[in-house]
Amino acid sequence: MFLIMQLPVTEAASQKITQKEGDKKMTTINLTKEEFLNKVMDYEKNPTEWKYKGDKPAIIDFYASWCGPCKMLAPVLDELAKEYEGQLYIYKVNTETEEELSRAFGIRSIPTMLFVPMNGVPMMSQGALPKSEIKEIIKERLL
Repeated sequence: MFLIMQLPVTEAASQKITQKEGDKKMTTINLTKEEFLNKVMDYEKNPTEWKYKGDKPAIIDFYASWCGPCKMLAPVLDELAKEYEGQLYIYKVNTETEEELSRAFGIRSIPTMLFVPMNGVPMMSQGALPKSEIKEIIKERLL
Protein backbone atom coordinates (compact mmCIF):
# COMPACT_ATOMS: atom_id res chain seq x y z
CA MET A 1 0.00 0.00 0.00
CA PHE A 2 1.24 3.48 -0.94
CA LEU A 3 0.62 6.63 1.01
CA ILE A 4 0.13 9.69 -1.18
CA MET A 5 0.58 13.04 0.48
CA GLN A 6 -0.06 16.40 -1.05
CA LEU A 7 2.69 18.77 -0.06
CA PRO A 8 2.12 22.51 -0.06
CA VAL A 9 3.79 24.26 -2.98
CA THR A 10 5.31 27.62 -2.17
CA GLU A 11 4.98 30.47 -4.65
CA ALA A 12 8.74 30.35 -5.35
CA ALA A 13 8.60 26.61 -6.09
CA SER A 14 5.57 27.16 -8.33
CA GLN A 15 7.49 29.83 -10.30
CA LYS A 16 10.44 27.46 -10.75
CA ILE A 17 8.14 24.77 -12.12
CA THR A 18 6.54 27.27 -14.52
CA GLN A 19 9.97 28.49 -15.64
CA LYS A 20 11.12 24.95 -16.35
CA GLU A 21 8.02 24.28 -18.44
CA GLY A 22 8.53 27.60 -20.24
CA ASP A 23 12.14 26.73 -21.03
CA LYS A 24 10.92 24.13 -23.52
CA LYS A 25 9.37 26.76 -25.81
CA MET A 26 12.26 27.67 -28.06
CA THR A 27 14.32 25.12 -29.94
CA THR A 28 16.19 25.08 -33.20
CA ILE A 29 14.14 25.59 -36.38
CA ASN A 30 14.46 23.26 -39.36
CA LEU A 31 14.59 25.03 -42.72
CA THR A 32 13.74 23.86 -46.21
CA LYS A 33 15.07 25.66 -49.28
CA GLU A 34 11.76 27.52 -49.69
CA GLU A 35 11.78 28.65 -46.06
CA PHE A 36 15.42 29.69 -46.40
CA LEU A 37 14.56 31.82 -49.43
CA ASN A 38 11.73 33.50 -47.49
CA LYS A 39 13.28 33.87 -44.03
CA VAL A 40 17.01 34.20 -44.59
CA MET A 41 18.13 35.13 -48.09
CA ASP A 42 16.80 34.75 -51.62
CA TYR A 43 20.01 33.75 -53.35
CA GLU A 44 18.07 32.96 -56.54
CA LYS A 45 16.96 36.60 -56.97
CA ASN A 46 20.18 38.09 -55.54
CA PRO A 47 22.98 35.62 -56.33
CA THR A 48 25.78 38.18 -55.94
CA GLU A 49 24.58 40.25 -52.98
CA TRP A 50 23.87 39.14 -49.41
CA LYS A 51 20.55 40.60 -48.22
CA TYR A 52 19.41 39.10 -44.93
CA LYS A 53 15.61 39.00 -44.56
CA GLY A 54 15.40 38.20 -40.83
CA ASP A 55 14.42 40.46 -37.97
CA LYS A 56 17.03 38.96 -35.58
CA PRO A 57 20.56 37.62 -36.09
CA ALA A 58 20.77 33.91 -36.89
CA ILE A 59 22.94 30.83 -36.73
CA ILE A 60 22.39 28.30 -39.50
CA ASP A 61 23.64 24.78 -38.83
CA PHE A 62 24.21 22.64 -41.93
CA TYR A 63 24.12 19.03 -40.70
CA ALA A 64 23.36 15.40 -41.59
CA SER A 65 21.55 12.82 -39.50
CA TRP A 66 24.41 10.29 -39.73
CA CYS A 67 27.13 12.78 -38.71
CA GLY A 68 28.60 12.12 -35.23
CA PRO A 69 29.85 15.67 -34.58
CA CYS A 70 26.47 17.01 -35.78
CA LYS A 71 24.71 14.82 -33.22
CA MET A 72 27.00 16.16 -30.48
CA LEU A 73 26.34 19.76 -31.56
CA ALA A 74 22.53 19.43 -31.73
CA PRO A 75 21.81 19.58 -27.95
CA VAL A 76 24.24 22.51 -27.58
CA LEU A 77 22.31 24.45 -30.25
CA ASP A 78 19.01 23.57 -28.54
CA GLU A 79 20.38 24.96 -25.25
CA LEU A 80 21.55 28.14 -27.00
CA ALA A 81 18.15 28.54 -28.70
CA LYS A 82 16.53 28.54 -25.26
CA GLU A 83 19.19 30.78 -23.74
CA TYR A 84 18.97 33.41 -26.49
CA GLU A 85 15.23 33.15 -27.13
CA GLY A 86 13.90 36.37 -28.59
CA GLN A 87 17.42 37.59 -29.44
CA LEU A 88 18.40 35.34 -32.35
CA TYR A 89 17.26 32.40 -34.46
CA ILE A 90 19.03 29.06 -34.64
CA TYR A 91 18.16 27.30 -37.88
CA LYS A 92 19.11 23.81 -39.04
CA VAL A 93 19.48 22.69 -42.67
CA ASN A 94 19.63 18.96 -43.36
CA THR A 95 22.25 18.61 -46.12
CA GLU A 96 20.81 15.23 -47.16
CA THR A 97 17.35 16.58 -47.96
CA GLU A 98 18.38 20.11 -48.96
CA GLU A 99 21.21 19.31 -51.38
CA GLU A 100 20.62 22.32 -53.63
CA LEU A 101 20.73 24.72 -50.68
CA SER A 102 23.91 23.05 -49.40
CA ARG A 103 25.53 23.35 -52.84
CA ALA A 104 24.55 27.02 -53.09
CA PHE A 105 26.61 27.70 -49.95
CA GLY A 106 29.48 25.37 -50.88
CA ILE A 107 28.95 23.05 -47.93
CA ARG A 108 31.57 20.30 -48.21
CA SER A 109 32.12 19.50 -44.55
CA ILE A 110 29.60 19.07 -41.77
CA PRO A 111 28.74 20.43 -39.39
CA THR A 112 29.14 23.88 -40.90
CA MET A 113 27.64 26.90 -39.19
CA LEU A 114 26.78 30.19 -40.78
CA PHE A 115 26.66 33.10 -38.31
CA VAL A 116 24.37 35.78 -39.74
CA PRO A 117 24.47 39.30 -38.25
CA MET A 118 21.68 41.80 -38.89
CA ASN A 119 24.04 43.93 -40.96
CA GLY A 120 27.15 42.90 -42.80
CA VAL A 121 28.48 39.67 -44.21
CA PRO A 122 27.90 36.32 -42.48
CA MET A 123 30.76 34.29 -41.07
CA MET A 124 31.12 30.56 -41.81
CA SER A 125 32.70 28.03 -39.46
CA GLN A 126 33.34 24.33 -40.08
CA GLY A 127 33.35 21.69 -37.38
CA ALA A 128 31.58 21.25 -34.06
CA LEU A 129 32.55 24.27 -31.98
CA PRO A 130 32.32 24.11 -28.19
CA LYS A 131 29.41 25.98 -26.61
CA SER A 132 31.74 28.59 -25.09
CA GLU A 133 33.17 29.46 -28.50
CA ILE A 134 29.71 29.72 -30.09
CA LYS A 135 28.63 32.02 -27.23
CA GLU A 136 31.70 34.19 -27.83
CA ILE A 137 30.82 34.51 -31.55
CA ILE A 138 27.22 35.35 -30.63
CA LYS A 139 28.43 38.05 -28.21
CA GLU A 140 31.05 39.56 -30.53
CA ARG A 141 29.40 39.25 -33.95
CA LEU A 142 25.67 38.81 -33.58
CA LEU A 143 24.38 40.72 -30.53
